[in-house]
Amino acid sequence: VQQAGCGKFALRALSQCLAKEFQPLGIHVAHIIIDGIVGAPRSSSSMSQREQESDLGDDSLDPDALAQTYWNLHIQDRTSWTQEIDVRSSNYRYF
Repeated sequence: VQQAGCGKFALRALSQCLAKEFQPLGIHVAHIIIDGIVGAPRSSSSMSQREQESDLGDDSLDPDALAQTYWNLHIQDRTSWTQEIDVRSSNYRYF
């Protein structure tokens, strides 16, 4: 567990260094943390709407909402780029 934490911190540090290096060249570098389970796409199965809603579960992330987060990052104005996004379910429980 400790090794995984160190590796993730290294990725975060790398993204910060790359962002500082390449932002003047117009390259947007961001670090996205997906803290949770991404649910199955709602339209990819033949399940009923009720089954799809219950399959997503309380703690799963909606893949369409996650995709929207990435899109918003992509279309950000260059004068206020985000360097890090931490995405988790609204039902996330801290224990």
